Amino acid sequence: MAISEQPSKLSLPQTNPGVATVLEYLIIKFPYIDAQTWRQRITDGKVHRHDGSLITTQSLFQPQQRVYYYREVENEPSVPSKETIIFQDQHILVAYKPHFLAVIPGGIYVNECLQNRLRLSTGIETLQALHRLDRVTAGLVIFSVNPVTLHLYHHLFETRQIHKTYQAIAKVSDGENLIGQEWEIKNRIVQSEPRFRMRVAEGEANSHSMIRCLKQTSQKALFELKPITGKTHQLRVHMQALGWPILNDKYYPKLQPLSADNYSAPLQLLAKELQFIDPVTRHPRRFGYDSNLSLN
Repeated sequence: MAISEQPSKLSLPQTNPGVATVLEYLIIKFPYIDAQTWRQRITDGKVHRHDGSLITTQSLFQPQQRVYYYREVENEPSVPSKETIIFQDQHILVAYKPHFLAVIPGGIYVNECLQNRLRLSTGIETLQALHRLDRVTAGLVIFSVNPVTLHLYHHLFETRQIHKTYQAIAKVSDGENLIGQEWEIKNRIVQSEPRFRMRVAEGEANSHSMIRCLKQTSQKALFELKPITGKTHQLRVHMQALGWPILNDKYYPKLQPLSADNYSAPLQLLAKELQFIDPVTRHPRRFGYDSNLSLN
């Protein structure tokens, strides 16, 4: 059994969904965790309020109350690839995340995530991820080190003042001459079925990316991708929309059967560069990962 060393938290909604207790809400909020598991966690003292006082099976639902709990999984896989710290000062830490490593706890991953690994290696318990990358995507992630300035860096992401550059590899047809070409993609991305997949739909555009081809062989091409917006799976969906789904993508264009991670065939998508004006120092920042995806 793997148990998270750090609590997860949620705020009870303003509108009561028709429950009397916190326990009843947790049961309907997390349908994939059976009711007895939640009762046992509460009985074991693993669910509490912001002040540390324990939630009981009879604790009443109170709108906007914060509830803290500790995630558990029976068997947590170990991700063999290692992260690398690119930069660190008193306010932020920038790290390279390898393929298959989650940024924060989720699903079957509790302690085996970038945030918890870095907290352990640096001793900084306040380390907090400022944004996310898909687990199967590699690349740069920024963490807040200082809780006092965390909101300043959060604001950069909320107001789209972080400029991101990705690289991706896709299969192309022999005879296509794509080098130097550029595409601007604007469309509407919505949830599909299953819910973790996204699709393009009719309606006002809510996603925007710039994509250009950097290099090409007879069968593959290296693309530079600059997302203007940040919708879930945006770049993966936009590459599919162009007709060049990213190599080794298990979701697009067709959902592949569930299988174990193949560490020898990762998704060929890399978050390569981040640029912004530092809200504390007011100086320009540029962080890059000096490794291109290979066309070989």
